[in-house]
Amino acid sequence: MQEVYESKLTKVFPYYGEGEKVAKTTTSVKEWAKLAVLSNRPVAFIPAFPGTNCEIDTARALTRAGAEPRVLLINNLTSAAIGESLKEAVRMIGKSQMIVLPGGFSGGDEPDGSAKFITAFFRNPMMKDAVHELLKNRDGLMLGICNGFQALIKLGLVPYGEIIDVDDTCPTLTFNTIGRHQSMLVRTRIASNKSPWLQLVEAGDIHNIAISHGEGRFVASDAVVEELVRNGQVATQYVDLAGDPTMDLRFNPNGSVLGKMGHSERAGIDLYKNVQGNRFQPIFEGGVKYFK
Repeated sequence: MQEVYESKLTKVFPYYGEGEKVAKTTTSVKEWAKLAVLSNRPVAFIPAFPGTNCEIDTARALTRAGAEPRVLLINNLTSAAIGESLKEAVRMIGKSQMIVLPGGFSGGDEPDGSAKFITAFFRNPMMKDAVHELLKNRDGLMLGICNGFQALIKLGLVPYGEIIDVDDTCPTLTFNTIGRHQSMLVRTRIASNKSPWLQLVEAGDIHNIAISHGEGRFVASDAVVEELVRNGQVATQYVDLAGDPTMDLRFNPNGSVLGKMGHSERAGIDLYKNVQGNRFQPIFEGGVKYFK
């Protein structure tokens, strides 16, 4: 009955397709870096850009995890306003232990280049220096989800750990293979728990995660993907009901082999009660534990 119902418009709106086989990758660690200076309540800087719509969900998730979120509305009405936002963002980063870029549709989800305004903002020399100071000299953490993850990729922070001038050899994100925006729950398998954000989960754990994006397909050369796997930088993989990585669009709706477009912050009491599986992914709790 499902096949009859869903197959009517498959030529116009394809909804499945096996595609190429995807190997299951696993990196499991038991110890993570320990900081010299700890904090019982780390501060998380959350910039809210025009079009960002998940800053409140993200702040709520961080509060639940034991962090102190501080949201800054980025004002782009005038050049002077942008300059003031830059100065305030730099000041707030200097007093924070984390930078968390929430999801949304920055700049109206600019076509053919998601998160362009966010990346332009972070490429400002003051912001670039503030981010590098936090990550390299103060052992801070940075997280990007959905629109924020797009920004991390376009800045080079993922996978290189610093803001660089990206070129055609660098990974990027592009339109979903299915050709349209996807909003649904997906199953993702933890492929590596090497990051402090993932220290409260085990490699192989499967979580049901909400997604909402039109440009979520991670693409990179075979050489780059192989290096990411070797380094344990493949954090999650889309999996089918059997827990196997797949390119089937019913389970991998953007055609990504790997990536983190899912909204882990969109979890809470009484949400998705009719969906079986583990709907809570404690990445924020893992990030907070890193500082304790």
